Amino acid sequence: MEQSIWTTHPELVIGFGVLVVIMLLLDLGIFNKKAHEVTSKEATIWSVVWISLAMTFSGVVYWVYNNDAGGHDLAVEKITQFQTAYWIEKALSVDNLFVFILVFGFFKVPKYLHHKVLFLGILGALILRALFIFVGVEIINYTYLNPILTFFGFQPLGVNINIVMTLFGLFLVYAGIKSWGGGDDDEDEDFSETAGAKLVKKFWKVSENYDGGKFFTVQNGVKMATPLLVVVAVIEFTDLLFAVDSIPAIFAISKDPFILYTSNIFAILGLRSLYFLLSNFIHMFSKLPYGLAIILSFIGIKMLISPWYHIPSEISLAIVAGILIISVLLSIMFPDKDEEDVAKA
Repeated sequence: MEQSIWTTHPELVIGFGVLVVIMLLLDLGIFNKKAHEVTSKEATIWSVVWISLAMTFSGVVYWVYNNDAGGHDLAVEKITQFQTAYWIEKALSVDNLFVFILVFGFFKVPKYLHHKVLFLGILGALILRALFIFVGVEIINYTYLNPILTFFGFQPLGVNINIVMTLFGLFLVYAGIKSWGGGDDDEDEDFSETAGAKLVKKFWKVSENYDGGKFFTVQNGVKMATPLLVVVAVIEFTDLLFAVDSIPAIFAISKDPFILYTSNIFAILGLRSLYFLLSNFIHMFSKLPYGLAIILSFIGIKMLISPWYHIPSEISLAIVAGILIISVLLSIMFPDKDEEDVAKA
């Protein structure tokens, strides 16, 4: 079991929490006090800010470990784990944008409300990701096969196989193969029949029209939910489904919950600004689903072979970065006409 700076350096944990809260308050309370359509310039600035904060924080992680007993080697391992988990989650989050665009288009969400919906979606993701990561790490730490075999009187194997990691590995290989080429089926999906929408409709009647940024409105003396509440619920459940892929993937990178959670949160915090930056240029990422399918399969294989061979974090980072770069370059060189037409619509 890895020792985490979660316990050895609580000041870094507190600093991370304070930073995230301050940035969210600045984003919502000052720079976006009123609902408005986010411009490409504003989205670019915020994207640079979030990526810069993530890179700076990874440097702080390196500095902390480099000054501990582990020294330079452990520091390099930790910063590489952070970077790998961050860019994997970032890449998978970009894939979310395809679905978000379809959701906003399906419900005809006014552009000035996009920021509010994504902001609330991210707040929900902060809680869900924490639950998945910390519970997942604890489960993984206690599901090795050899102790179980010993308990039942069987001879332990030559290698200590983790049951959960093996299942995750098989699932990611399957998910990679299944997602090859992207989610074309999503384009025809009726999002009004998804779990999030059905949950809202179970408790409230839904009005036909939006009422500004309100979640509830009163029509003919009856309190009703607005379509905005339905959209937020759909986005939250969509993120939950995407977490099923992304969270198991980062468990192959590290078992340190602090590294996993901070890298994950920095990645999804920048998702909102990235959406506004890329929504008009989504055709430039038409080949990304193929790259993500390869990445998921690679991470799954890494999990499956880990009892016999450990792929160093540096090599994993290089492979993930290479696949992402090639995917983007191929998207630019060979643009998908259909995706380009969707982006212009």
